[in-house]
Amino acid sequence: MRISARPTSSSPHQVWLSPGLHKLLATRRGRLGLLLAAAFIIGTVALGGRIYGQHLANQDLIDRDRARRQLETVSQNLERQSAQQADEVAALQARLTQVQERLDRVMPEEDTYRINPNESVVVGNGRLTLGLVGVPTADGVTLNVNGKQHTVAAGAVIHVADDASAPGKVAVQSFDTFGATVTASCSEPKTR
Repeated sequence: MRISARPTSSSPHQVWLSPGLHKLLATRRGRLGLLLAAAFIIGTVALGGRIYGQHLANQDLIDRDRARRQLETVSQNLERQSAQQADEVAALQARLTQVQERLDRVMPEEDTYRINPNESVVVGNGRLTLGLVGVPTADGVTLNVNGKQHTVAAGAVIHVADDASAPGKVAVQSFDTFGATVTASCSEPKTR
């Protein structure tokens, strides 16, 4: 069946339709039904797309929240571990300080001596005699070095030069009411 009643010579192409499709397109009721079917299909596709899009967005939100919770857990674990390690480092540092203090008491630094009030020590292979005269005061200490008294403060250095012995030096490191810590050293005697 042809759509147009015009002669075929004026139309370069002829379109043939099945009788059911011609009835559907040619009547008002058919066109309305076709329009409603197309609107229904378009609406169904749009509604399905929207529902599927919301599902994807909701799934993304769920995944994001799950990842955030996992990161929070990991962060809390790392903070806890960091705090534990800081505590361990502080404890080890305190222990190291205690061990170093004990070691310094047992084995003081070379040429370092702790002298109590009214006590003397012989150092430098017998070339220097050091004595703490009286109790240290707030200003300094009185040291007897090879029979000569010197009143000095912490950090002071006393240079010793006897005619027969080698030159030496005595440095006051620190002092308190219980004594003084000094370093003393002597050079090897000169041979003539």
